[in-house]
Amino acid sequence: MRYKSFEDFIGQVANRNPGQPEFLQAVTEVIESLWPYIAQHPKYAEHGLLDRLVEPERVIMFRVSWVDDHGDVQVNRGYRIQHSSAIGPYKGGLRFHPSVNLSILKFLAFEQTFKNALTTLPMGGGKGGADFDPKGRSPGEVMRFCQAFVSELFRHVGSDTDVPAGDIGVGGREVGFMAGMYKKLANRADCVFTGKGLSFGGSLIRPEATGYGTVYFAQEMLATRGQSFAGKTVSVSGSGNVAQYAVEKAMQLGAKVVTVSDSGGTVYDAAGFT
Repeated sequence: MRYKSFEDFIGQVANRNPGQPEFLQAVTEVIESLWPYIAQHPKYAEHGLLDRLVEPERVIMFRVSWVDDHGDVQVNRGYRIQHSSAIGPYKGGLRFHPSVNLSILKFLAFEQTFKNALTTLPMGGGKGGADFDPKGRSPGEVMRFCQAFVSELFRHVGSDTDVPAGDIGVGGREVGFMAGMYKKLANRADCVFTGKGLSFGGSLIRPEATGYGTVYFAQEMLATRGQSFAGKTVSVSGSGNVAQYAVEKAMQLGAKVVTVSDSGGTVYDAAGFT
């Protein structure tokens, strides 16, 4: 076999991707679970399948220059990781957060490839974003940043190529800003961004889908044990779009939700939220 051991393969990945702990951890977890099968079927390793699996098809990194409300020029770094288009166009969200870096986005794009494949839909995997912090920024500043971001990104996306969506720091408003700028720059109105607001061509129940889906998934797991959400005490981490609708659906199914949280701390109500 091409690699003497699992450790040999991971060592080579680490050497090729220095200073990327998040990406390396994700690769380690996935490949470790696959290794027994690969060991029994060495042809996959011999044909370079593992190497292709962990190496993104394309990594795009670019400068985002924009002007704040004080007239000062700000510079951020933007990314788009186009990990795999093996079964369809790249698909994955855009994240705006100060913690965003190459390692985190490569890790997210890597895992997005598998998540999308499991839907059985023809979607590849990708992820992107910028180290921009929307917290404390005015609506005008957020709009100008989104437009500046897309002024570079639009060259690399398209309905048959790469279809971004929202993620942390990127909701319907931000997706709308970016979709509008894309339409202006590309002179096309094709569906390139998902997660837009209803007034801008978005889909019904899109905001609720992830939070509801989380609860429905947990509900099915409980059902395998003859249980349900009725009477259960639930702790929810987060207070954003996903968490809010997860709380809503859990309560509708009879659960008592006692916590929500954000970066500033946790709210706890022993009696449950209403």
